[in-house]
Amino acid sequence: MSLTSLTIAEARAKLRAKEIKATELTEAYLAAIGKANKLLNAYIVTTPEQALEMAQASDARLAKGEGGALEGIPLGIKDLFATKGVHTQACSHILDKFKPGYESTVTQNLWNDGAVMLGKLNMDEFAMGSSNETSYYGPVTNPWRRKNSNAALVPGGSSGGSASAVAAHICAAATATDTGGSIRQPAAFTGTVGIKPTYGRCSRWGIVAFASSLDQAGPIARDVRDAAIMLKAMASVDDRDTTSVNLPVPDYEAALGRPLKGLRVGIPKEYRPEGLSAEINALWDKGAAWLKEQGAEIVEISLPHTKYALPAYYIVAPAEASSNLARYDGVRYGLRVPGDDLVDTYERTRAAGFGREVQRRVMVGTYVLSAGYYDAYYVKAQKVRTLIKRDFDNAWAKCDVVLTPATPSPAFAPGEITDPVEMYLNDVFTVTVNMAGLPGIAVPAGLSESGLPLGLQLIGKPFDEETLFQTAFAIEQAAGKFTAPQWW
Repeated sequence: MSLTSLTIAEARAKLRAKEIKATELTEAYLAAIGKANKLLNAYIVTTPEQALEMAQASDARLAKGEGGALEGIPLGIKDLFATKGVHTQACSHILDKFKPGYESTVTQNLWNDGAVMLGKLNMDEFAMGSSNETSYYGPVTNPWRRKNSNAALVPGGSSGGSASAVAAHICAAATATDTGGSIRQPAAFTGTVGIKPTYGRCSRWGIVAFASSLDQAGPIARDVRDAAIMLKAMASVDDRDTTSVNLPVPDYEAALGRPLKGLRVGIPKEYRPEGLSAEINALWDKGAAWLKEQGAEIVEISLPHTKYALPAYYIVAPAEASSNLARYDGVRYGLRVPGDDLVDTYERTRAAGFGREVQRRVMVGTYVLSAGYYDAYYVKAQKVRTLIKRDFDNAWAKCDVVLTPATPSPAFAPGEITDPVEMYLNDVFTVTVNMAGLPGIAVPAGLSESGLPLGLQLIGKPFDEETLFQTAFAIEQAAGKFTAPQWW
């Protein structure tokens, strides 16, 4: 059994028992990255020297019996998280050569727990995309392939590098962020587990902002237990992020294996849109049956404003993005394209620095915030958002957790979806969770007819991630785990 095939829980046990060393584990991952990354393009920067230094420090602590919760565990970090002195560009040309002089709160929490940084992971530019095709550093390849085919597939987005690296075993787990599905959709496409915690559970300080009222950090991991270990380490209150919430972070791992007897699982009828594929529908029914067999009660619920979630999201998110991205002007850091005067410099820098999808969303956002349109679009979208949250508030009287599909289809090929609106439909099952600020987890539940992973999504009450882990673990036990075949 290779060291890189160990889960976090397995590696943790071996490290504590002194059966393996953190340096051995890190070297194994660095070798695996060297072999796989030229084909997958999951990492845009690796930090081998720093990784080995961190691993040596972990070995010293483990030798004294002082290891932290993630001591010696090698992780990949999405390029949206500020890492001190290391490339942090949100995979955009406009942040060319930017290396922050500070560390994001989430990554600092991980280093405090003894984790090791392998490098920075590819992503859609500024987290805008559902396929990891908008990155300045090129697309990421999904380690999974269709049966009898060598054709490349997308890993989903925006955390495509994180999902691909975890699925390919070139990191033990990865940080990711989710604004409208960017953790859960790539997790579903790659047979991995991804959780978007409740808004406010993880600090957003030091994470490049896309849409500040929607963004939330979370982990992508190989299984439910590893995701629970990761989230426990990532989550914290933070004085530098006033939206982070001062609630104790539970031991999520302790929730795994709790019986489901008495748990009420809601099935929203609005999540069966016309044209939903038969295999996704069948998987959903199978998931409900598994939970029922384990003692849960299945109840039908209604979330009537679901159909407005996607259009409202694509008003709110671009509006906040156009405001957040206004700081990138070529004056203080990043790319600078000189012009005849200040305004010309701004225009030239932004034209050269922002990719097409980012430009599209900034323009949409600026339009909906402009005089005369603000009330018609932005204010109306915020009212819809309130109604979406109210739908869930009403549903919690009937159920404890909601079960839905994670994506409308398995992974598709790069270039297969060229229409932006069709691409946005990939988020149809995930955006409601961000709009309502709720936690959601994607867990692998089966393979499609073409042999690709399919995921189910569980949505929970605010700050009730424990019930999500408990229920996701039950699905994982019934479905089994899915490992990408190594073809590189």
